[in-house]
Amino acid sequence: MPTRRTVVLSALGTAGALVVGYAAWPSGRIGRANALDAGPGERFVTSWIKIANDDTVTVVVPHCDMGTGVLTSLPQMAADELDADWSKVRSEAAPSDPLFANGSLAEGFILGEQNVSVDSIPAFLRGTVANGFRTVAEYMNLQVTGGSSAVRATGMLGMRVAAASAREMLVKAAAARWNVAANDCETKASRVIHTASGRSFGYGELAGEAAGYDPSSHPQLKDKSQFKIIGRPVQRFDIPRKVNGTTNYGIDVKQPGMLYAAIRISPVFGAKLKSVDTGVVHGRRGIKQTVKLDDAVVVIADRYWRAKEAVADLEPVFDDAADGQVSSASITTRRAQALKSGNIKVDLKKGAGVDALAAADRIATVYTVPYLAHSPMEPMNATALFKDGRLEVWSGTQDGLGSRAFCAKAAKLPLEQVTFHLQPMGGGFGRRLPGQWNFLEYAVKTAMAAPGAPVKLIFTREQDTQHDYYRPNVMSAFQATLGPDGMPAAWVNNYTTDDGANSEAHIIYDIPNQSIGAVQVPTHVPTGPWRSVEASWHGFFVESFIDELAHRAKQDPFEYRRALLKNAPRHLATLELAAQKAGWGTPLEKGRGRGIAIFESFKSIVAHVAEVTVDAQGKLKVDRIVSAVDTGLVVNPDGLKAQMEGGVFFGLTAAVRGEITIDHGAVAQSNFKDYEMLRLADCPDIEIHLRESDGPVGGAGEPGVPPVAPAVANAIFAATGVRIRDLPFKNHSLV
Repeated sequence: MPTRRTVVLSALGTAGALVVGYAAWPSGRIGRANALDAGPGERFVTSWIKIANDDTVTVVVPHCDMGTGVLTSLPQMAADELDADWSKVRSEAAPSDPLFANGSLAEGFILGEQNVSVDSIPAFLRGTVANGFRTVAEYMNLQVTGGSSAVRATGMLGMRVAAASAREMLVKAAAARWNVAANDCETKASRVIHTASGRSFGYGELAGEAAGYDPSSHPQLKDKSQFKIIGRPVQRFDIPRKVNGTTNYGIDVKQPGMLYAAIRISPVFGAKLKSVDTGVVHGRRGIKQTVKLDDAVVVIADRYWRAKEAVADLEPVFDDAADGQVSSASITTRRAQALKSGNIKVDLKKGAGVDALAAADRIATVYTVPYLAHSPMEPMNATALFKDGRLEVWSGTQDGLGSRAFCAKAAKLPLEQVTFHLQPMGGGFGRRLPGQWNFLEYAVKTAMAAPGAPVKLIFTREQDTQHDYYRPNVMSAFQATLGPDGMPAAWVNNYTTDDGANSEAHIIYDIPNQSIGAVQVPTHVPTGPWRSVEASWHGFFVESFIDELAHRAKQDPFEYRRALLKNAPRHLATLELAAQKAGWGTPLEKGRGRGIAIFESFKSIVAHVAEVTVDAQGKLKVDRIVSAVDTGLVVNPDGLKAQMEGGVFFGLTAAVRGEITIDHGAVAQSNFKDYEMLRLADCPDIEIHLRESDGPVGGAGEPGVPPVAPAVANAIFAATGVRIRDLPFKNHSLV
């Protein structure tokens, strides 16, 4: 029998309508989809799947293109279940319309948070649950790309189901034409074949009739052994246009009569514009208008350079919102005091918890990480046109539909009067997620103050660095007691947070007594998701401290972890694969060290082994990083490896050089001269080894980051004896 929770979830968002057996897309929506997004000769069959007369299958992906490859991996999942001819498969990003709200994403996140397995929901309720989550997604304007969710949520719960349903519908259409049983038919390479007679129809011949059937909410999905496209390293659809320069990013948008805008925002977060004399730029060549906003001043011109130079010559006066004396040092002091305040909210207790700490031989230490900016290659930008009561916006964000709703709210317009054109992005890393759209708000308000012409607002690199939503600076205090065998008998971890407790602080190791808790320390500094989010700092904290305990116990760090993972076979196998491929235990010359770290995030398990060299002057060189990855199912091996390689280098940049500091309430850094990036010459040899398993399907874009900093820090300790407990490495002497 279904549980009470399943029944509640099945009714969620359905406004009282019980739709037993309905699929992810009732057929009544097909006509709307065709009118909105079908080209000549093509039609929707189910959600996300269009089929043309020439058998071309277009997979409409409810995610953005920010370089992660989801516009290829999700079509792979759909094409495999559909038995499509891969040479005839195409993909496109979904329109920013409620019709394409991503109910599968809502389903994946909400069920995951409630620890409800999709497989535990009775088949007859699957359609009702899917229908409910589609309604939730429409209400939330949900089309987010983030949280490494595309494959594990949209792919598993949406694309595979939609494609398998479409396949069943195509078979029904063919069987009806032939007046045979559907079981007498099979599919192959975009054709339905009558097995006995060999007669066949192409999918394009059947699509119109197939769309008339109600899609199943629980079609028969393929077993992993039947996959033909999933698991193949197919070429990505987006790469050729990115290589030849024809991809049109947000910053490339051009519209007839377009103007350009540059902005000066209050240095202190939350501060307001008090006054500005705009007369000093009026009458300059190309200057069209100045716009005063609550916390900024904007100059509009016929060329971006003219707008940028003009706004730089203004002398706006801002208040400091009573935060003008805040600094990184004062924030750190507050965090340290909070950890000693006794206001820790414990969210995990195992065994005796803190009471198991022995008074003697207690090991205690504190770790910290700084604020970090996202710094994608393409700075924030948006083009907006307000004309005849309608708003049109072009920008690259991580949620097209959500951005449309956000712009409508900023403009105080109904959603129907707003059009949002989602563009590919030159990097996101969380910066373009909901809640971090200050650039959209500025662009919309600027356009509404200058109606009639499209206005492109571009942040300079300085504005992008100083008005980000930062990875928080966090402090984490550890205490532990070792047993007679040197293994941890008690583990206590209290950390600061900008919001609530982080499940990423919960450890994978088998330690009998644990207490883990958080204390909230709000600041005026805006923070938000940064690639791998909370895992990015807890990975460094946990894997550095477990390394300390191994060395305190005079045991090999790899063997120490092995002993603590004896009841976690997937983690253990991943750790062992990384160590084996890296040659763990083989001798290294003086000045070189090897470190290991493992962390699970976004349902994926990643282990890194780092090799470093520290010369006599204390200069660090990261020579090699060997990674083992278990994401459960591997959809595109090349794509997964690319995401891991990117995650490694992203995490390494942050660990070695990344640091945003606050001075007089504002960000002190401005550009790459003082917020440095690692370059290609700094990139170590990176080896990625994939371990497919029957575990839950995990993400790819984010999980490569968390083990990087601790693996390198542990390697530095092995090489030099210097234990780094606060990032970045550049702030430490390694001699």
